[in-house]
Amino acid sequence: MSIPDPQPSAPAAPTGTLSRLRRAIVGAPRALHGGATGHALTLSALLAWIGLGADGLSSSAYGPEEAFKAIGSHTHLAVPLALATAGTVLLLATAYSRMVERFPIGGGYAVATRCLGPHVGIASGSALLVDYVLTIAISIAAAADALFSLAPLSWQPAKLPAALAATGGLLLLNLRGVRESILVLAPIFVLFVATHAILICAGCALHLPQMGEVARHVGDGFASDLGTGGIGLLGMTALFLGAYAMGGGTYTGIEAVSNALPLMREPRVRTARRTMVLLAWSLALCAGGLVLCYLLWEIAPQPGRTMNAVLAGAVAERLPLGGLFTWATLASASALLLVAAQAGFIGGPRVMANLAGDGWLPRRFTRLSDRLVTEQGVIVMGVAALAALWATGGKVDVLVVMYSINVFLTFTLTMAGMARHWWSERDAGTWLRRRRLALFISAGALCSAILVVTIVAKFTAGGWVTILATGLVVLACLVIRSHYRRLAARLAAAFQPILPIATAEPVPAPGPVVAGAHSPPTLVLLADGLNGTGWHTLLNAHRTFPGYFRQVVVAGVAVVDAIDGTDAAAAEARLRTRLEAWLPHVHRLGWPCSIRTGSGTEADTAAEALCRAIRDDHPHLMVFAGKVLTAHEGLLWRILHNDTALAVQRRLQWAGIPVHLVAARVP
Repeated sequence: MSIPDPQPSAPAAPTGTLSRLRRAIVGAPRALHGGATGHALTLSALLAWIGLGADGLSSSAYGPEEAFKAIGSHTHLAVPLALATAGTVLLLATAYSRMVERFPIGGGYAVATRCLGPHVGIASGSALLVDYVLTIAISIAAAADALFSLAPLSWQPAKLPAALAATGGLLLLNLRGVRESILVLAPIFVLFVATHAILICAGCALHLPQMGEVARHVGDGFASDLGTGGIGLLGMTALFLGAYAMGGGTYTGIEAVSNALPLMREPRVRTARRTMVLLAWSLALCAGGLVLCYLLWEIAPQPGRTMNAVLAGAVAERLPLGGLFTWATLASASALLLVAAQAGFIGGPRVMANLAGDGWLPRRFTRLSDRLVTEQGVIVMGVAALAALWATGGKVDVLVVMYSINVFLTFTLTMAGMARHWWSERDAGTWLRRRRLALFISAGALCSAILVVTIVAKFTAGGWVTILATGLVVLACLVIRSHYRRLAARLAAAFQPILPIATAEPVPAPGPVVAGAHSPPTLVLLADGLNGTGWHTLLNAHRTFPGYFRQVVVAGVAVVDAIDGTDAAAAEARLRTRLEAWLPHVHRLGWPCSIRTGSGTEADTAAEALCRAIRDDHPHLMVFAGKVLTAHEGLLWRILHNDTALAVQRRLQWAGIPVHLVAARVP
């Protein structure tokens, strides 16, 4: 039997206008191999503080304001509120620093899954996803509020369109890469820190002569509330707790640092802890200082202006170049909130990749683009944030309620998971174990209390929306995982009986694999480890072309994804180990066999490059691959499966390489 030789060469698949436009927007592909690639993509503590800590630091634009507004006329409560806010930031940052020491795999989803079980883990992961969508939405909505505080009231109708446009711009920027987006926005972060340090220091220093009067006002306020005709201790406590809970948006950036741990520069744990220290102290001083300044300057809300804008205007009147300072303060706050949205674009796709790797989401969300960015995750987060902004009209007071609930749900589950871990940890010393238990139990109790108060107080003011959204994400994850598990069980039932039985006895090779111009007809099997689908494909190739092929090359591509990171060499080494399981079984069939591997961010392009390289050594080749086939491939199937085999077939046919797909039919 003879088969015509393929064309000796063929051009690569053509690129159209859309491909050229995409490259112009997001940049040229990155080199996957090379020692400098990982270093160029990871974040130092300073860059992580800018890209991830900006989420926490920028929350001072809306968190302290919402808390201060909630105490109403009882402004004397601002002093304990400022202390409680700063103390909570430091407590949570300390807890998360200790968490990454023990679990350097990432944040709340991984901890909840390992310590409390997969179903609690998926609740935490789903809450995190909604949380990161709201991170983007609330950051950009608050940025629009800060910026439009400088404009006349007649400009307010343009605020929502501006917020939507900013979201779209950040989406495109993040498609270029995480590090690039942070470097572009770094000067904004520096300007924000400088202007707000001046604002808080000047705000306190200029009121030093009136400190005695302010102290008397605070004392009189407490005496009035506790005296006859006041709201009493219970009422004052309830008011304080409600205001404290409403400031929950202040603490949001802490979780983002732990979830983005894989993006940190080595040593990752030390980098993450340094980032946490920078974030904790900057946020504690900024948020607590702003609440105190509201009290000192008797700041009250004004239509169309944030309280920070009112404070900046009041302080600027007593500073040189006050008008310029006000503009710089509010413009930097608005711009930093755009930087803060980065936490959603960084952390959200990471969480999606982790969920997809465990089978809770479509596996396509683990894939990296040729810019080594989790592109599909970035797009989903951006589109969902646009929808959230549109649905809420960009109203910060609505978004902050939705945001705070999911933030403290993930905080609570993470602290509960760590408390359980240390409760069962018997290897550590007694003193260390008690200290860690006390830390995580106290942090968990605090977070759960804030969560309950926020849900009860704000359920009808947007709280029910985030609970519903999180519940729908959980439901979708359960459906997806059930699909993957059912398919795996059906594949095992269909093909397990035909798998060859492994034996301890070595099987000698029938001969060497011959390469070069005189290479005999070669069967190239695209596979990923020895499994029923691959063995079914090999047997069908042998049956369809009996006696034609003289040797076999088992080829596979390591798809480098967000879970593996950018270490293509390590991914290829793991793949080669799996493929070597084929050798004794192919030898037993009487064929010489060799292994070839490649790597890339997309399976089809990497498979094309690998098969072109194999053709250089074995010009008389035919490629075989398996494709799982079911009777009903509906919408869910198309979402959850990439049809990689068909994409590979199209590319290889264009390259002039004969390829044959073998259907693995699953009932």
